[in-house]
Amino acid sequence: MALRDIVTDPNPTLRKKCRQVEVFDEKLGRLLDDMRETMRHADGVGLAGPQIGILRRIAVVEVDDFYIEFVNPVIVKTKGEQDGGEACLSVPEKSANVKRPYKVTVDYQDRTGKAMTVTAEGFIARAFCHEIDHLDGILFYDRAKEGRE
Repeated sequence: MALRDIVTDPNPTLRKKCRQVEVFDEKLGRLLDDMRETMRHADGVGLAGPQIGILRRIAVVEVDDFYIEFVNPVIVKTKGEQDGGEACLSVPEKSANVKRPYKVTVDYQDRTGKAMTVTAEGFIARAFCHEIDHLDGILFYDRAKEGRE
């Protein structure tokens, strides 16, 4: 495993829409391992491909003892609402209040290409939405209720 450099705003890579992953191989597995190590080293709870300069639909999320790797994730169902503060490893020293769904269901593939579905609520659902937004070139402050702080 290796630490990757985290891309920071206003780098244009963060505003690009990512391409689907089509090859599920050892290289992808190493990349996901690197992402987890980089996220942990930076004391984050999530990291998406564009944040390390990789324009592929991949993300990792780790909250307490819950860890997930997303390949080609799509939010297929949402329920409720929650407001809360968000920050981002790619937007240092900034935060904003963002409205997100309280509960989300995501279809995705694992590192081997197997189709999976996961449902989460609360903070984990917020993290899912935040990371999946990165894959479409959306930063948290784009969704902020009160603008950029």
